[in-house]
Amino acid sequence: MIDLHYWPTPNGHKITLFLEETGIPYTIKPVNIGKGEQFAPDFLSIAPNNRMPAIVDHAPTDGGAPISLFESGAILLYLADKTRRFIPQDIRGRVTVLQWLFWQMAGLGPMTGQYGHFNVYAPERVAYAIERYTQEVQRLLGVLDRQLANRAFIAGDDYSIADMACYPWIDPYAKAPADLQPFAHVRRWRAAIAARPATQRAYAKGPQINPALGQPMSDEEKRVLFGQAATSR
Repeated sequence: MIDLHYWPTPNGHKITLFLEETGIPYTIKPVNIGKGEQFAPDFLSIAPNNRMPAIVDHAPTDGGAPISLFESGAILLYLADKTRRFIPQDIRGRVTVLQWLFWQMAGLGPMTGQYGHFNVYAPERVAYAIERYTQEVQRLLGVLDRQLANRAFIAGDDYSIADMACYPWIDPYAKAPADLQPFAHVRRWRAAIAARPATQRAYAKGPQINPALGQPMSDEEKRVLFGQAATSR
C-alpha cells in the first residue's frame, strides 16, 4: 500500500515509527543520501526538495490515483488522518498535537541538526556555533520537559504523531551526546517510547537498510550532503 523512500536518519525514523505502530503494509525504497540517490529524477518527482523521507500511497482514501508526499511532518499528518490514529479527532486535542508537531519541525529538528553538524561533521571547530546550538538545544529540551511534567506524552495521555516526530531528535548523535540529566520528564518519556515494540521494530530497520550505520562519513559523503547550492546537480 505504501512505498516509503527512506534512509535511517531521525526524519526517516519518524515514518517507520508510525507505520510499525499501525501495521500499514509498506515497502522500503532505500535512498542512500551519502551516494546522492536523493538527486535521482524518479525521486525528485515525488520529493523536489531532494530530501527523504517521502511516501507514495497506492490506496488513498478517495480511491483515486496514488498520492505522493514529501516532508516528514506532512507525511505523519497525512497518515494519521488516513488511519484516524495517533491524532485526536476532537478539535482541541488535534490542535495540541499539531502545534507540537510543528514545534518539532521548526525548532527541535533544525536546531538539533545544526548542533550535530557543528559538533560532529564540520571540518573545523567553530566555538560560537557550537555554543549557540548547544544552548538552543538545551532550551528546547527544557520546553519539552515542562510540557511533559504532568502528562504521559506530549499532547496528553495518548501517544501521538507529536511524540513520533520528537522522539528521534532527542540526543541522536552518539559522538556528541546531549546533556539530558536536567530533564527528568524527557528521560522518562523517552524510555517509555523506546520500550514500545513498534519503536524497536522501526529502529531495527536502520542497520538492515544501511549496514554502515554509525560509521564515520567519508569526505565524499560529506560533500554530497553538505555541499549543495542553488546550482547543485
